[in-house]
Amino acid sequence: MSLSLALLAVCTGVLAGLSLGMLGVGGSILVVPLLVYVMHVPPHLAIGTSTVAATASGAWSLLAHARGGTVRWRHGGAYALASVLGALIGARLGQATDSQLLLALLGMLMIVVAGLMLRSSRGASRAAQDPKPRAQSWVLLQLGAAGLGIGALASLVGVGGGFLTVPALMFVTGMPLLNAVGSSLVAVTLVAGTTAVSYAGSHLVEWRIAGLLVTGGLLGGYVGVKLAGILAARRRALTVLFSVVVALVGLYMVIHGIRRLL
Repeated sequence: MSLSLALLAVCTGVLAGLSLGMLGVGGSILVVPLLVYVMHVPPHLAIGTSTVAATASGAWSLLAHARGGTVRWRHGGAYALASVLGALIGARLGQATDSQLLLALLGMLMIVVAGLMLRSSRGASRAAQDPKPRAQSWVLLQLGAAGLGIGALASLVGVGGGFLTVPALMFVTGMPLLNAVGSSLVAVTLVAGTTAVSYAGSHLVEWRIAGLLVTGGLLGGYVGVKLAGILAARRRALTVLFSVVVALVGLYMVIHGIRRLL
C-alpha cells in the first residue's frame, strides 16, 4: 500500500469518527464508496473492512457519551438488541447479493438518509423541549420493531445505521437530540460489530486498511464528542452540509451501479 493511500485511509477514518461523535451519524456511510471508487477495494471487502472501523469508532464515541451522561441505556439497549437480530440477517443477505446491486442499494439509502437528516435537524429544537423520553412499554416494543428493520438494512449495505437510528429514537421516545445521539451509539456499535464478525468469518476484511481506518476513527471520534457540545448551536448547519455530500455521493453510486448492472 502506498503512503498516499495509507494517509487517505486514516483521513477517511477521521471523517467517520468525527461525524459519528458530533452528529451521531457515522461518516462510515462514505467509507464504502471511498474504499471502492478511490482505493479500488472490491465492494464486499470494502463493506467488511468498513464495519470493523465503524465498530471501533462507535465503541469509542459511546464511551465518551456515557461518561457525559447522555446515553439513555433502557431505550438504547432495547433498540440495540433488536438491531443485532436484524444485523445477523442483513449480513448474510449482503454477502449473497451482487456487489453492484449492493452499491446501488447503498446509494439509494444514502439519498433517503440525507432527506431524513435534514428533516430531523428541523425538528431538533422541538424535540429538545422534552427533557425526558417516554418510558411506556409500547414505546419499547416500537423501538424493537424499528431496531429489527433498521439493523437488517444497515447490515445489508455495511453501515452502522446511526443516520436512521437517531431520528428513530427521537420520533418514538421524544428524547432530545443529544440523548438520541448518545443512545444511538449502543446500537451502532453492536450492529457494526455483528456485521464485522460475519464478514471476517468469510475472509472479507482487509485488516491493514481496517487498522488505518480505526486509527483515524478513534481520533475523529474523540474530537467529535468534544465538538458536539461546543458546536451545538451550529449543528443544524453541519448536518445540512453533510446531508448534501451524502446525497451527491449516493446519486453517483446509484447511477454507476445501475450502469454496471445493465
